[in-house]
Amino acid sequence: MDPTGLFFYLVSVLIAGGIYAILCLALNVQWGMGGLFNAGIAGFFAVGAYTSAIVTTAESSRHLGGFGMPIVVGVLAAALLAGIAGAAVARICVRLKSDYLAMASVGIAEILRLIIVNEAWLTNGSLGISGIPRPFGETFTGRQSDLALLGVVWLTVLIVYIICQRLYVSPWGRTLRAIRDNEASAQAVGKNVESFRLQTFVIGCAIMGVAGALSAHFYKSLSPSATEPLLVTFLVWVMLMAGGSGNNRGAILGALTIWFIWSATEIFTNRLPPEWISRSSYIRMLLVGLLLQFVLQRYRSGLLPEKSPRLHGE
Repeated sequence: MDPTGLFFYLVSVLIAGGIYAILCLALNVQWGMGGLFNAGIAGFFAVGAYTSAIVTTAESSRHLGGFGMPIVVGVLAAALLAGIAGAAVARICVRLKSDYLAMASVGIAEILRLIIVNEAWLTNGSLGISGIPRPFGETFTGRQSDLALLGVVWLTVLIVYIICQRLYVSPWGRTLRAIRDNEASAQAVGKNVESFRLQTFVIGCAIMGVAGALSAHFYKSLSPSATEPLLVTFLVWVMLMAGGSGNNRGAILGALTIWFIWSATEIFTNRLPPEWISRSSYIRMLLVGLLLQFVLQRYRSGLLPEKSPRLHGE
């Protein structure tokens, strides 16, 4: 294989891995810190992706847009609208227990995702949105734009990680983990459980919107297949469980590990007989599921399990 081609293939894998790392950090805020089972990640990811695409693309008669705003404005708008959508969903679902919350969140988020991808006046329906700009697209072209985007994505990962880590060690984060571990006790000492859960859900959804926006600018086009729950919701849960729920570094490690394996299985499945290639996504899911079983049998809390921070004076 051409070394240059292999290098830029690895660059594209790292870009996608960084986007999944942001999604894992977002889910870790909701589940790892707050114990909120959000099974509707794809919906908030789609809100972020389409929002940034509409805000930053040039005028088109096929979909809403034509604003031509800078990409940073598109990413911020994606976080804002995904957070607002998360607040609306949380108002309905956040009081529910984990299993009912999972069913409600996946149902509402899937409705949200399907509305987005089927409203032709808004998103061009099944044909999607094309011509989405990349960061520094006017400065760098071709493969150089991949390197520029790699820097942008991983700078965003660093910023999101620092924010999530500060939240984790803050009094807010400690209260959230207390609610996660023993809701009744936290409520008994005067903590507003519903308010904390609402805040947690909104923060996580806003970060998922950022990941969606970066994905849109990475692929430069959007279609309904880009927001499939199989590739977003299910895979992100596998990543977080493998890396270590409750640990922000584990979330990043899990995202990179599973994504590299997922990319490697694509090379493997492409070498299968033609009648099996059409089923390749299911074969890859089977392989990833077997890997998750192996990891959780040896590392029951993930590769990097949660470790509560020391309090001052300890």
